[in-house]
Amino acid sequence: MAEAMQWSRLLTTKRYGHESLIPEEVGRSHFHKDNDRIVFSSAFRRLGRKTQVHPLALNDHIHTRLTHSIEVGSLGRSLGIRVGELLADELPAWVTPHDLGTIVQSACLAHDIGNPPFGHAGEYAIRDWFRRHATDPRFASLTALQLADLQTFEGNAQGFRVVTRIENNLFDGGLRLTYPTLGTLLKYPWTVERGGHKGKFSVFQTEVEILNALGDELGLIQLGENHWSRHPLTWLMEAADDICYAILDLEDAIELQILTFDEVKPILLQLCGDLNFDDAIFNSQASARRKISALRGKAMENMVNSAVQTYHQQYAAIMEGRFQGELLGEGDPMVAEGLSTAKRIARERVFPNNRKAELEVGAYTTLGVLLDAFCDAVFESHQQQGQALGYRTEKIMTLLGIHAPPAHWPLYDSYMRAVDFIGGMTDTYATYLARQIGGGVGQHLPG
Repeated sequence: MAEAMQWSRLLTTKRYGHESLIPEEVGRSHFHKDNDRIVFSSAFRRLGRKTQVHPLALNDHIHTRLTHSIEVGSLGRSLGIRVGELLADELPAWVTPHDLGTIVQSACLAHDIGNPPFGHAGEYAIRDWFRRHATDPRFASLTALQLADLQTFEGNAQGFRVVTRIENNLFDGGLRLTYPTLGTLLKYPWTVERGGHKGKFSVFQTEVEILNALGDELGLIQLGENHWSRHPLTWLMEAADDICYAILDLEDAIELQILTFDEVKPILLQLCGDLNFDDAIFNSQASARRKISALRGKAMENMVNSAVQTYHQQYAAIMEGRFQGELLGEGDPMVAEGLSTAKRIARERVFPNNRKAELEVGAYTTLGVLLDAFCDAVFESHQQQGQALGYRTEKIMTLLGIHAPPAHWPLYDSYMRAVDFIGGMTDTYATYLARQIGGGVGQHLPG
């Protein structure tokens, strides 16, 4: 049996990129600073123009990555506080239950910060582009794992790179968050070779040293080379995300008239844990938006209760790195069934929507144009090693700005900088720049 992880190490106030311990500020704990640094970062702000599920939606009530992240953070805070209250006697002296809520909330706020334009379609587009060019001479010098990073591009791994490398302090600690917040953010604390058939991993080859430093400092359980157990609070971040996906994807589908309230109501009643729950508003002339809000809060409360109950029941397995399930999937049977039904309806009715499909196909073209241009430029710059570049390449390298890699860098690191730049774009800017690079003279940046 593995030795259990210890909260005294899991909740250190040590900060990555700023290793010396410093006193708390008046009114702000170390973990509150993490929250503030994420909220005020440019990468977080850009989530407001990035797709959650429906690209470039014209309806202003549809979730973006920003509104989704804020809502996940709200639920994550509740879950963290609830679990913190259960574990109050085990927490170190410098940590309160509300600190646990803040750590989970911060990880939730940052959990999508590395997602590229156009949501998951953007991830697939980047992966497919590198797979189609696998035998291209531009990538001949890359190792198998480096090529796998690009061909299995993962928003989770890019997010970890953003907060530890790119944002604020470039290659000097990034946002310089505390180790517990970074540990909680690592949903898949391993590298690409352990990603499985779904390609799920949270760390590129460029951040392997950071992964292992976190694992050592936090006292996570090492399961293999570059392979660690989850931080115990990561399960709460995942549950908060699952709750939002289950309910809010259906809510968006109603807004877009893909589903009706009457189709969604039975699923939400399951998630509420009360099939007979009734409210006068259901039989009124109120809008579907108001009707669903009457169920949303009750469903979320019930799902939070179920997740906390499972966490309590599986606590020993979680602390020993043995738990392999999902908090919601192994809790209240009605919640588990409702969650499964919500995911099935989304797969069958929401994701295949024609307008969504049209825009996602367009996303492939958009990102293909950008990857062609920037990877070509990076390769030529590397080949020239400081010598004069072609006119187009010079202009494209100028567009990269601070992301432009020095010519002497290894090609893998240089391609990662191109992906940093493209992955950080909003939907609107990616669309605009692809049109400009592709010769769309006279096109204007959307307002």
